[in-house]
Amino acid sequence: MRVIIRFRRRMLSIWPAISSYFSKAYIMFKKIAITAALAIVASSSFAQVAPVRPSVYAGVDVGSTKIDGISDRQSSFGGFVGYQFNESFAVEGGYRRLADFDNVTLNQTHASVIGILPLQSNFNVYGRLGYNHIEAKASFMNSSATDSTSGVLYGVGVGYNFTPQITARLEVQKPTSDTSNIGGSLSLKF
Repeated sequence: MRVIIRFRRRMLSIWPAISSYFSKAYIMFKKIAITAALAIVASSSFAQVAPVRPSVYAGVDVGSTKIDGISDRQSSFGGFVGYQFNESFAVEGGYRRLADFDNVTLNQTHASVIGILPLQSNFNVYGRLGYNHIEAKASFMNSSATDSTSGVLYGVGVGYNFTPQITARLEVQKPTSDTSNIGGSLSLKF
């Protein structure tokens, strides 16, 4: 028992020194980590990217739609056409089947402007802001009904250029306040 008490007293007497040492090391580690992260971001944001010629592109996407209050995710698919003015700006329009429940389908038509930030190694990040129209079609027995809503569409994503003509993207979109879509797409520039 005395050994434990002496050990405890000894630890309590040197604890401030140990605590101070680790506190200083932790602060130094945070400074190094922050500096390294800033260096990586700065080097990638000023990457030399080959100029992009204005071009028309078209593609297909597949994904998953989540509607708040509904436990199941639904598969989505669609197509899009766009025009890229330069490496930083494009406009795009498209159609997507957002969800297909037993008796209800949700279809989205959208038009967006896209801001693109080129990074190193053929990667880019982008943001989307646009307008979309969502139409719900329901059918039960021999009757059917439709309803629609329109509003703001926004999203963020990352892209990778396999070649100057072929691009893959991964994106998260918010078509409505209670709906989100995560999707992957492949596009071809003409």
